[in-house]
Amino acid sequence: MAVGAAALVLAVAGVALRQFFKKPEDPDDEERRRRSQLNQVGRIVEGLVVELVESQGGTAPPTSEGKFPRQNTPASEIGKNSLRRLVRYSYSIAGVTYETAQDVTGLEERLCLERIASGQPASVKYDPSNPSNSILVADDWSGLH
Repeated sequence: MAVGAAALVLAVAGVALRQFFKKPEDPDDEERRRRSQLNQVGRIVEGLVVELVESQGGTAPPTSEGKFPRQNTPASEIGKNSLRRLVRYSYSIAGVTYETAQDVTGLEERLCLERIASGQPASVKYDPSNPSNSILVADDWSGLH
């Protein structure tokens, strides 16, 4: 009986230590998995591009221009405190209109930024079980027309 209790205590301690010392998830990897999952199971609905914005590390407000510059950000600049590129878009499902933004930093070559304009129609992939979870572009798919 005491051996079983000791084994249980060691197992719980081992799990707790593993969680404590576990390396935190990389937000970019987590977002890549989310895009991949939505690309596989998502349904397509028509939407509209609302605007293109830039922010510093996802915490600063958009720049006064509200548009992307016509240059690519080097891969070495992509990080937590670098310039993040967002595409805001809207779509409607079952009478509910959703307006959201997707961080497209690192996917610029897939987007052809110079051709994106406010009001432009686009295909949006959304999760049928959670319609507010959506993407406009993935690593191997783009809803921009």
